[in-house]
Amino acid sequence: MKIPKRIASVIINSLKGGVVPRIGLPYITVGRETEIDAFLHDIGIIEEGGASFRFIAGKYGSGKSFLLQTVRSYAMDRNMAVADADLSPERRLQGTRGQGLATYKELIRNLSTKTRPEGGALTLILDRWISGLMNEAMNENGLSFSDPGLKPLTEKKIRDVISSLNEMVHGFDFARLLTLYYEAYLNGDDELKARVVKWFRGEYTTKTEAKEQLGVNIIITDDDWYEYIKLFSVFLKKAGYGGLIILIDELVNIYKIPNSITRQYNYEKILTMYNDTLQGKAQYLGIIMSGTPQCIEDTRRGVYSYEALRSRLTAGRFGRGEMRDMLAPVIKLVPLTYEEMLVLTEKLADIHAQLFEYEQKIREEDLITFIKIEFSRVGADTSITPREVIRDFIELLDILYQNPDADIEKLLSSDGFSFSPAAPESGTDEEYAEFEI
Repeated sequence: MKIPKRIASVIINSLKGGVVPRIGLPYITVGRETEIDAFLHDIGIIEEGGASFRFIAGKYGSGKSFLLQTVRSYAMDRNMAVADADLSPERRLQGTRGQGLATYKELIRNLSTKTRPEGGALTLILDRWISGLMNEAMNENGLSFSDPGLKPLTEKKIRDVISSLNEMVHGFDFARLLTLYYEAYLNGDDELKARVVKWFRGEYTTKTEAKEQLGVNIIITDDDWYEYIKLFSVFLKKAGYGGLIILIDELVNIYKIPNSITRQYNYEKILTMYNDTLQGKAQYLGIIMSGTPQCIEDTRRGVYSYEALRSRLTAGRFGRGEMRDMLAPVIKLVPLTYEEMLVLTEKLADIHAQLFEYEQKIREEDLITFIKIEFSRVGADTSITPREVIRDFIELLDILYQNPDADIEKLLSSDGFSFSPAAPESGTDEEYAEFEI
C-alpha cells in the first residue's frame, strides 16, 4: 500500500495527537463496514430527494468522530456537499446570544465538496453554479460566450432555480441574494460578490447593515438559521450536487448546559430537524449528530429527557446484542474486535515506515503481543478505546524508529514502557450538576 508522504504525515500526527485526520481515512478505516453501509443507504435516499437523520452514540475515543469524518469522505466522493461543526459552549443548536448562529457560521465555514475538501467551498459553489448554467445555455443553443443572446437565456435558467426556492420559508430572500450574486458575477463586481457571500455566511449582525449594503431587510439569526440550511440543501441539488450532509459532533455540550430550560430549547430544535427529515419537510438533506451514550440516553438531562425525542428514538425490543438494527435513528458503536485492531496496527506500522523511510521490521507476533498487553490492562474490557490503543502504538513506533537497536520484545515486556491509563466512563461533571428539589 503506497501512500503519499503528505497524507501519511497527517494521519500519523493527527492520530498521535488524539484527533481524527481530515484526509487519508480510507487508508486506515477498519471494522465499520456495517455502519458505513447504513450511511451510504441514507445518501442514496438523499440523492433521490429524501432526507435522513441519525445519531451516533459511543463513549469518548470509541471512534464517533472517526466515523463522522469517514462518512464525510464517502459523501464527497458521491458528489455531496458536506458541512461539519463541533458544538461547544459558544456553539449550540438554539441560543439567545448568538450560539445558534455561531453553529451555522461554523457549518458554512466548513462547507466542503470533492474539489474543495478542506472547507470554504461556498464561493466556489456559487461560481460553479452560474458558470454551469451559462455553459448549459451555450450548448443547448449553440451560442458563444460573447453572444448577446446568452444573458437572457442564462437568466431564464436562474429564474427556474429561484422559483423552486420561493415557496420555502425565507426562500424569496435567499433567491434575491442569489440574483444579486449573479449580477455581481456578470459585472465583475467582486465587492458585491463578497457582500453576498458575507450574508450567506451569517455575518451581518443588523438588518440596517444588510439593507444599506445589499438592499435586503433580513439577516440570518439564532432563530431561523436551520431554515437556511434547508434552503441550501435544495439549492445545492439545483447547482449540480447530490445534496447536503450536516455533521454535528460533541452533542455532550448540550448535555452540559446547566440550565434545564435552555437544554430543552436545544432538544426542541433537534426534534424539529428530526421531524422535518421524516415527514418530508426537508429535501436533499442528511443530518448526523454524535455524542456519548449518556448525553443521548440520560433521561434527566440528555436527549431522552425530552419526552418527544425519547419516544421516537428509544430502541425496540428486538434490536439487541448482535442483532443490531442499522436502520434505527440511533447507531450505537460497538468496540473494534482484537482482529480488527490487529489489522489497524498493521496499517499504521506500514504508513509510519513509509513516512520516515525505514524498513518495517515489526512482526505480526509483536503486534499480537502489543494488542494482548493493551487489552489485558485493568478495566480494559469496559473502558479502553481505539484512540488510546492507537496513540500507544504510534508512541511505540516512534520509540523503535528513534532507537533502531531496541529489542521490541524486551520493550513490550518491560515495566519501563508506560501505557496510557484507560479512560474512565464519562460521568456528569460536578461543575454542571443540577440540584432538583
